[in-house]
Amino acid sequence: MAAVQVAGSLPSGQPREAPREAIPERGNAFRRLSARLCALRPDDSSSARTEIHLLFDQLISENYSEGSGVAPEDVSALLVQACRLVPLNQNHLVSKVSQLIHHLLNRLQVIVDEQHLDFLLAYTISAIHQCSSWTHMEILQALAALVYCNGSKCQKYLPELLGKTGLLMKLSDLAQSDPEVRRAAVHCMANLCLSMPGQPYLEEPYQNICFQAFLTILQSPKSSDMDDITFCMLLQNALKGIQSLLNGGRMKLTQTDELGALLAVLKKFMFHGLPGLNIEMPTVLYPTPLPQYDGRTPIKPQQSESSASRPTLNKKKKSKVKPKKIQQGEEEEKESSGEIEAASVTGTGRVNLHEGNTWSPSSLGVQSLPLDGSGAAGKDGVSSPFSSSSWKRVSSSESDYSDAEGGMQSKMRSYQAKVRQGALVCFLSTIKSIEKKVLYGYWSAFIPDTPELGSPQSVSLMTLTLKDPSPKCLANLVSNAPYNRLKLSLLTKVWNQIKPYIRHKDVNVRVSSLTLLGAIVSTHAPLPEVQLLLQQPCSSGLGNSNSATPHLSPPDWWKKAPAGPSLEETSVSSPKGSSEPCWLIRLCISIVVLPKEDSCSGSDAGSAAGSAYEPSPMRLEALQVLALLARGYFSMTQAYLMELGEVICKCMGEADPSIQLHGAKLLEELGIGLIQQYKPDSTVAPDQRVPVFLVVMFWTMMLNGPLPRALQNSEHPTLQASACDALSSILPEAFSSLPNDRQILCITVLLGLNDSKNRLVKAATSRALGVYVLFPCLRQDVIFVADTANAILMSLEDKSLNVRAKAAWSLGNLTDTLIVNMETPDPSFQEEFSGLLLLKMLRSAIEASKDKDKVKSNAVRALGNLLHFLQPSHIEKPTFAEIIEESIQALISTVLTEAAMKVRWNACYAMGNVFKNPALPLGTAPWTSQAYSALTSVVTSCKNFKVRIRSAAALSVPGKREQYGSVEQYARIWNALVTALQKSEDTIDFLEFKYCASLRTQICEALIHLLSLASASDLPCIKEILELNGNMVQSYIVQFLKSGAEGDDTGAPHSPQETDQMVRMALKHMGSIQAPAGDTARRTIMGFLEEILAICFESSGSQGALPGLRNQ
Repeated sequence: MAAVQVAGSLPSGQPREAPREAIPERGNAFRRLSARLCALRPDDSSSARTEIHLLFDQLISENYSEGSGVAPEDVSALLVQACRLVPLNQNHLVSKVSQLIHHLLNRLQVIVDEQHLDFLLAYTISAIHQCSSWTHMEILQALAALVYCNGSKCQKYLPELLGKTGLLMKLSDLAQSDPEVRRAAVHCMANLCLSMPGQPYLEEPYQNICFQAFLTILQSPKSSDMDDITFCMLLQNALKGIQSLLNGGRMKLTQTDELGALLAVLKKFMFHGLPGLNIEMPTVLYPTPLPQYDGRTPIKPQQSESSASRPTLNKKKKSKVKPKKIQQGEEEEKESSGEIEAASVTGTGRVNLHEGNTWSPSSLGVQSLPLDGSGAAGKDGVSSPFSSSSWKRVSSSESDYSDAEGGMQSKMRSYQAKVRQGALVCFLSTIKSIEKKVLYGYWSAFIPDTPELGSPQSVSLMTLTLKDPSPKCLANLVSNAPYNRLKLSLLTKVWNQIKPYIRHKDVNVRVSSLTLLGAIVSTHAPLPEVQLLLQQPCSSGLGNSNSATPHLSPPDWWKKAPAGPSLEETSVSSPKGSSEPCWLIRLCISIVVLPKEDSCSGSDAGSAAGSAYEPSPMRLEALQVLALLARGYFSMTQAYLMELGEVICKCMGEADPSIQLHGAKLLEELGIGLIQQYKPDSTVAPDQRVPVFLVVMFWTMMLNGPLPRALQNSEHPTLQASACDALSSILPEAFSSLPNDRQILCITVLLGLNDSKNRLVKAATSRALGVYVLFPCLRQDVIFVADTANAILMSLEDKSLNVRAKAAWSLGNLTDTLIVNMETPDPSFQEEFSGLLLLKMLRSAIEASKDKDKVKSNAVRALGNLLHFLQPSHIEKPTFAEIIEESIQALISTVLTEAAMKVRWNACYAMGNVFKNPALPLGTAPWTSQAYSALTSVVTSCKNFKVRIRSAAALSVPGKREQYGSVEQYARIWNALVTALQKSEDTIDFLEFKYCASLRTQICEALIHLLSLASASDLPCIKEILELNGNMVQSYIVQFLKSGAEGDDTGAPHSPQETDQMVRMALKHMGSIQAPAGDTARRTIMGFLEEILAICFESSGSQGALPGLRNQ
C-alpha cells in the first residue's frame, strides 16, 4: 500500500509502547468518531447535516500531534465515507469535508493509498466544478493533500487537471481573480510533481506543462490584488514544483531559452526581499563563451563615499567608548555610508543601493549576542568580514514597533527568506541536472569577475552571502570553499559568528545555524581547526557566561535506569588530548531528546501543537549534524557511542517517519565509522578503537529496540530501505558475537525483504545481502550462501535498473566468497555447493552482462569468479560445456566493446580469473585464440591506460606454456606486448600520463613471464622482435629492475630484489632449453637478458653471481 504508517505497530498487530498515556485515548477517540460516522447514511435532512457538521468538527479538533495509533487505511476509509455523506449541492458541508481531508492527511502524515485515492480525487474535482467559488480554496487544499507524492497514481485525472483547459491550469492562470485560489492551485501542481524515492514520477508531457506554468508564475510581477505574504507563498510553491521536477522527475533542461529563463528568475529571487537591493534581470540569461567584463569607464571614487567614508566608519567604531541608544535607521546609515553607490543599470542584473531605502537591523528580532566568545566584535572594534548590517549585535527589543506591526514585519521577513532559500535550493538542483560544460557559460552571471575600483557593483552569490541574514547562504559558501587549502582561522571566524544564533527565538534562524555548523563539520573533514573548535568549548564562546551558551546537560540527563553497565563504564575514552567533551554533539543530543525551552518557542513553525520537543525541522537538522560528525569526526563521536545508540532507539520509536528516517541514517553512519576503524589499512591504533565487546552491546541494543520494527514497516518503504542500509553496516567481527537469535533475525529479515514489491527496499536488501555474504562467520555456510544466491538472482530480473545494479554488485561479492572458500584447505564447501545453482548463476550473469553498464560491470566480475570456481567435476559434465563457452564469449565481447572503462577493466580482470582455473582447456579450446586476441587488442589500443594495465596483467596469468596455445599465438602475444611498450606514452589525454609508468611495469612483467615459459619453437620469433626493438625493450626492463614495480592496480608492488629474481629465473629457463644445433636464437636471447642484468649490476655496484650465469 502507498500509505505511510506513522503510528507504528508491532508485527503481531499489538500497538507499540506509547510515549504518553494520552495517545491510546486519542486513538480510541478517533475510532469512536469514525464508527459514528460510518454508521450514518446519506440524508438530506437538517438534523443529519447538523450531526455531520458536529462530527467533522470533533474529528478536526482532535489532537493528533503525538501519534494516535490510527492506521492510514482507516483514515482513507473514513474520508471516503465522509465524502459519501456530503452531496455536492451542500456548499458548507463540502467546505467542511475538504477541511477534514486537508487536516487529517497533513496532521497524521498519511499518503492516501491507491484504492481510496480514485474516489476522493473524483469527488474533489467534481466539487470544484459544481460548488460555489468561495469553497474552492478549501477544496484545492484537500486536493493538494490527496495528490501529495501520488502524481504517478493520478494518470486517469491528469488530462482533466493539467490538460490545455485543465482545472488547475485555469485556476493558476494570471487571469484568476482570487489570489488565494491561484496560490492553492499552484500548490496542487507542485504536489503532483513530487515523487517518493523508488516510485514512478509524473509523465514527461505533464512535466513540461507544469514547468512552463511554474516558470510563467516566477516571471510574472505581483498583481495589485495580491498581498506580499500570499505572493511569497505562491513563489515558494512554484520553486518547490520546479525543484521536484528536477530532482525526483529527473527532468532535463535541453533548450537554451528554457534554461536561461529559469536561471534568470532564480537569480532574481535569490535576492527577494533583501533591503537596499533592487534587482533588474533580463527575461533570459544567455551563455557566454568567456567571462564578460564591464567595458564602462570606471567611476572616479568620491571623497564623500569610497575614500573618505571607510576611515570615518572605523574611527567612529574605535572612538565608541560608552553605549549609546541608536535610533531606528541610524546604525544602518553608518554601515551603508561606507558602500559605493551604483548607478541604476537596466537589464544586466546590476544593483541599486538606494540611499533612502534604509532599514533597521533591530527589526530582525535578533537577540543581543556577541559575535565572538569575548563579547566584542573584534580586537580593534572592526566587525568581522562575514558580518553585514543584518548580523550585527542588536537589541531584541521591538519597542520601536507595535506588537502587530513588529509581528507582521517579522512574518514578512520570514516568508521572504523562504523564497530566497527556495531559489537557492532550486538553483542547486538546476546545476546538478545540467552538464558542466553547459553550465560554464552561465557562471559569469553568478560568480563575479573582480571589477576595477569604482566600476558598478554586480550582484552575485557573493553579494548574497554578505547581505542575506539567513545562515543557509553562508552554509552554501562553506560547503564549496577549499578550507583545507586556505589559511587557518577563517572557519573559526564563521564558527564564532554563527554559534550565538543557535538559541535565536526564530526556529528558521536556529535551523539555518545548525545547517551552517553541519556544513563546517562536513567540509574536507577532518580539519584540525574544526577538531579544535569541537574539543575546546572556551575557544568557541561556550565558556563565556555572557554569551548565549546553549543548554548543555550532563551525559545521563535523560536516562533514568540504564540497562547493563553504566555509560561511564562502557563508553570509549576520547583520543588523547581531547579531555573536553564535544559540545556540539551534546547540543544536538539535547535538541533531539530534551523538552523544548520556553525561551525559544517563538516562531516555531513546523512544531505540532502540543509537542513537548523542539520543532521537527530543528530536531532533523540536529540528527543530520550528528550523522556528519560521525562521518567526519568519528574519533570524537565514538566517546558518545552508547548514548547515541539510545538516542537512535528513541528516534526510531517515534511516530514521525522523518525522525525515524534520520535516526536510521545516524545509525548507518555510526556503523560505517566502526567498520572503518577495523579495516586492515586503518590508521587508528588498536587501543584507540571501540572494543568489539562494546560494538556488540551497541548492536544488541539496536536489534532489541525499534530497528526490527522499522525493517518490517511496509507502510514506509523509505524507512525500510534506510533500516536495511543501517543493518548492512554491522561490524563483521561484532556480528559473529551477537546472540544467535539476533543473527538469525538479521538474516531472516533481509531474505524476507528481498521479496518486497518496493524497488527502493529491494535494492537496499540486495546490497545488504551482498555485504553479509562476505562475513567470515557466514561465508562458509552453504545454506546461507545458496539462499542469498537465489535471492540475488531473483533481483537480477527486476524491472528497476537500480535493483539490478545492486543485485549485480552483490552477485560479484558472492562469487568473491566462492573464491575465498575455494582457497581454504577444507574442500567441503565446493563439494556441497549445488551444481544446478552454479548453472543458474552463470546464466543470470551472462544475461546481466548484456544489461546497462551499471549492471554489466559487476556481471562480468561474477562471470570471471564463477569460471574460476568451476571444479573438474563440473567441467566434465556436458551440461556445463555450452554455458562455459557462452560465458567466455560474453567476457570477450565485453572486453572489446566500447563500454564504460570500468566495465572493460572488470572484463579484463575477469578474463585473468578464468585463466587461473587449471581445469579449463585453455590453450586447446577454440575460444583460446579469441580471448588472447581481445586482450592483445586492448593492451595496444585502448584509450584508457588502466584497462591496458589490467589486460597486460591478464596476459601474464597462465602458468604453463601450453596454455598460450600455438607458436603463432605465442608470437602474437609477445609482439603485442612489445608494441604496447613502444606505445606506452602515446595518449592525447593528459590524465592518462600518470599511469604510463605502471603500464610499462606490467608489460615488462608480462614479457619476462613469457620468456620464463618459452619453448624452443618460440625462440626464433622472440629473436626477430628483439633484433628490431631490443634497445627499447631493454631500456624499459632495466628501468623496471632499478625501480621495482610501482604501485598500480594489479596488486602489491615488487621489490627490486624480486624483479631481479624474475629476470634471473627467465635466464635460467633459457639456459635449460634444448635448442637445435646451430640455432642462434637462444644465445641471442640469453645475451639480451645477461646484458640487462649486467647494466643493473654495474649501476648498483653490488657483488653478485652474475658471471656464474654465463656458464649455465
